[in-house]
Amino acid sequence: MTMREWITEALTKGLGPETLGVEDESHLHAGHAGARPGGETHFRIDVVSAAFAGKSRVDRHRIVNGLLEEAFSRRGLHALAIKARAPGE
Repeated sequence: MTMREWITEALTKGLGPETLGVEDESHLHAGHAGARPGGETHFRIDVVSAAFAGKSRVDRHRIVNGLLEEAFSRRGLHALAIKARAPGE
């Protein structure tokens, strides 16, 4: 399973999103800290979920980062850009 697939599965299970986009941007970070040959280190997430209703931006990011903790600690994820919204935002 690729990192993109793993992230998609983890966020789908954890958030039940209305929409979810997961983009590998590793190629944009070649030569930077945390980058490695083959990529799968830097991702951009765009997610809409009812789980974010009434939550601050910081809390939304904490939720996403919490769901992806294993990706950071054991799977080689280095950086994540997050756009997290509630439905209707």
